[in-house]
Amino acid sequence: MKIQKGSLLALYAALELGQEPERQLSTADIAAKYGVSAHHLAKVMRHLVRSGLIQAVRGVGGGYRFAGNPRRTTLLEVIQLFEPMESTVELAGTAGAAATPVIAELRSIAGEIDELTRAVLDTITLRTLLNAIERRAKASAPSPPRTGRARQRRPA
Repeated sequence: MKIQKGSLLALYAALELGQEPERQLSTADIAAKYGVSAHHLAKVMRHLVRSGLIQAVRGVGGGYRFAGNPRRTTLLEVIQLFEPMESTVELAGTAGAAATPVIAELRSIAGEIDELTRAVLDTITLRTLLNAIERRAKASAPSPPRTGRARQRRPA
């Protein structure tokens, strides 16, 4: 599956804002963290505001705040705002081809793959993904240095 750039930017924003829903961040803050175009992200943010997933906060120190529930918002919900979730598997050269048994079966399999992709994306919430990110960060963090003397074992 190839995720379009708008969907990817929306996921970055939703995950960043969903970490602490009461926190406000600007488009520039999010764009700088992920090394993406602030201009393109601003367009995505407007779409997320219209969808009700995030809220625009005006005034000094304004920005955006997560308006949904990270424990209930799924990756599929975010991605579907920016792209159709139709066939992700293209059968090259079969667009106008007659439905031979082989082509029909391959199209059926492609449809099943699409359904499985949607089902998986619909089971992963933003909070689930954020928890996985936190676990991975803890696992890859260097261990604190040991202090004090190591206990020596006595011979038996």
